Amino acid sequence: MGSTFSGIELGKRSIMAHTDAITTAGHNISNANTEGYSRQRVQIKEFDPLYKPDLERLERPGLIGQGVDVQSINRIRDELLDQRIVGQANQESYWDTRSKYYTMIEQIYNEPDDISVRSNMDKFWESWQELSIHPESRAARQAVVTRAETLTDSIKQRWEGLDGIAKIVDGDIEATVKQVNDLSRQIAATNGEIVRSRAMGDNPNDLLDRRDLLVDKLSKLINISTDQRDSDEFMVHVDGRVLVQGSVPREIDLVPRFDDTGYSKLVWADTGNDAVFKGGTLGALVELRDVDIRNEIQSLNTMTMNFADLVNDVHRNAVGANRVTGLDFFVQHPFVENANGNFDRDGDGALDSSYVFRFTGKNALDMQQQVGIEGVMTLSGANGDVQIPYFHTDTVETVIARINDSTSEVKAYLDKNNHLVLKATTAQDSSNPDFVIRHVEDSGYFLAGYSGVLNDSGAAGAYDFARSDAVNVLAGGSQFAVAPVVNPSAYIQVNDAIRNDVMSVAAGYIDAAGNAPSGDGRAAVEIAAIRNTSVMVGGMRTFDDYFADTVTNVGLKGEQAETNLITQNSIMDDLRTLRDSVSGVNIDEELAEIMKFQHGYNAAAKFITVWDSLVDTVINRLGV
Repeated sequence: MGSTFSGIELGKRSIMAHTDAITTAGHNISNANTEGYSRQRVQIKEFDPLYKPDLERLERPGLIGQGVDVQSINRIRDELLDQRIVGQANQESYWDTRSKYYTMIEQIYNEPDDISVRSNMDKFWESWQELSIHPESRAARQAVVTRAETLTDSIKQRWEGLDGIAKIVDGDIEATVKQVNDLSRQIAATNGEIVRSRAMGDNPNDLLDRRDLLVDKLSKLINISTDQRDSDEFMVHVDGRVLVQGSVPREIDLVPRFDDTGYSKLVWADTGNDAVFKGGTLGALVELRDVDIRNEIQSLNTMTMNFADLVNDVHRNAVGANRVTGLDFFVQHPFVENANGNFDRDGDGALDSSYVFRFTGKNALDMQQQVGIEGVMTLSGANGDVQIPYFHTDTVETVIARINDSTSEVKAYLDKNNHLVLKATTAQDSSNPDFVIRHVEDSGYFLAGYSGVLNDSGAAGAYDFARSDAVNVLAGGSQFAVAPVVNPSAYIQVNDAIRNDVMSVAAGYIDAAGNAPSGDGRAAVEIAAIRNTSVMVGGMRTFDDYFADTVTNVGLKGEQAETNLITQNSIMDDLRTLRDSVSGVNIDEELAEIMKFQHGYNAAAKFITVWDSLVDTVINRLGV
C-alpha cells in the first residue's frame, strides 16, 4: 500500500514548484528594464510515479502519481533572430559612423563664399588678369601677392581641417580597438563561467543574457558572426577568422605603419598579420582614415602641387618690373636635398631610391602630328605597372590622352614650350610615396627618341625609382624635378623674395635684346589662362572642374551615408521590436502569471492541510 505521508510530500513539491514559478515571474518584473535581459519561464513536469512497470511493484492496478517537479528554468530567446541581429548590426553602426564624420567633412567644404578656397582662387586669377592689362602697375602686383597669400592661407586651413578630422578618427580607432579587445575578453570569460555552471547541472540564464549583450555590443564595433558548436564551445568569427573560441580570446594590436601619415595599422596580436574589418564602427573608422579622408587630402595636395608647379613654370621664365627673373612664385620644398632625388628609403644608411616628381622631354612636339612609330609604354600604377600601347597612326594628342585615361599613376601633357611632361600623381597604396614617378619604360621610341625623355628604349633604358641615381637613364637635355615634401597643401606659401619686393612679380618676358619691354603682360596672361586650361588635377581637368567635383563628391558620399543609415535604422528597429516581442518582459503578463501560480500555491497549501487532518485522524483518533 502507499505511504501514509505521501500526500504531504506531494503537496510540498507542489508548493515548491509554484514558489519557483512566482519567484521567476518576480525576477522578470525586477529586470523589466535591464539591458539585454530575456524573460524566463519555469518548465514544470509531473514527478515520476512511485512504481514503474520495469521494477518490482505491488499487485495493484494503476501508477500512483507523486505530484509535480521543476524540470528547468529557461529563458525565452529566438537564436535565429539573434544571429540575424548580430549579422546586421555592424551595417547600422558602419553607416552611422560615416554619416557623423561626413557631416564634419562637409562643414570644411561648406565655407562662406567670400573666404572659400574656390573664391580666393578666382580672385587670384582675376588679379593676374588685371596685371596683364596694367603690367607696369605696382598696385596690380601688390594685389597679386596679397590675393596669393590669402589663397595659400585658405588652402592651409582646409588641409588643417581635414588633417584634424583624420587625427580624431585615428584616436577613435585606438579607443575602438581597446573596446573590441575588452569585449572579446569578457565574452571569453563569460563562456568559461557558462561552461562551469552547466557542468554543475545548472541552466545559467543570466550568464547567457550577459554573453548575448556583450555579443550585441561587439557586433556594432566589427562585423562578426557566432557559432554554437556544442554546449561547451561558443565561437565568435570575423570574416572567417576566429575572434573568440570558448574561453580563449584573440586580440587586435596597433603597430606603426611606417608611411608618411604616422598612423598605425591593425594586426592580429598572435600572428602579426593584418586585421581587416569590413563593417561596424571600426571598419568605418579605418575606411574613413585610410580611404576617404586620405583621398580628400591627396586631392587637395594634387591640386596644390600642380597649381604651384604650373604658375612657377611660367613665372620663372618671365621677368619682373625690377628685371629679376628665374624666381618661383610659390615655394616648393623638395623631399630630399640630393639634386638627383636620391633617398634612403629602408633606413639602412645607403641611398637606395630616387624621388622624382616630374620629367620634361627635350624635344618640342606638335599635338596634331602623327608619331609614326609604335610600341608599348610601361608606367607605374596603383596595382602594379600599367602597359599603354601606341601606334604609328596615333597623334601626340592621342598618345597623351591614352596615358591620362589609363590607370597609371603618371600623367602627361605638353608644357608652354610644347615639351612632353610626365608627372607623378598621389599613390593609391599608402606604402608608395605620393608625387613620385616609380617606373617609366618604353619598348619603342616615343619616350626615348621622339619626345626625348628617356635615353634608350627597352628594359635596359627603363627608369625605376627603386635605385639611386635613377635619373641617369634620362636623355641628355631633358629636365626633372625632385618630389616635394609630403602634403604640399600644408606648407604652400608665396616666395619671400616676391613678398619683400612686389616688383619681382613677373608680368612679361625678356625680348631678344635681353630687355624687359614696358607694358608686356604676356606672362600674366598665360598664368591667368591656367584657370580654364585642362591640367593634371587627379585627371586632366580645369581647376574649376576640380572644385565642382570635390564638393559634389563629398556631398554625395554624405548623402549616401545618411540614406543608408536611415535604411539600416529601419531594418534594425523592426528586428529589435520583434526580439522584444519574443524575449522582452511584459508586466501585465507577468502579473497574470503570478496570480495563476498564487492560486496553485493556495490550492497546494489547502491540500496539505487536508492531508494533515487525515493523518491526524489515523494517528490520534483511530481506535479511540
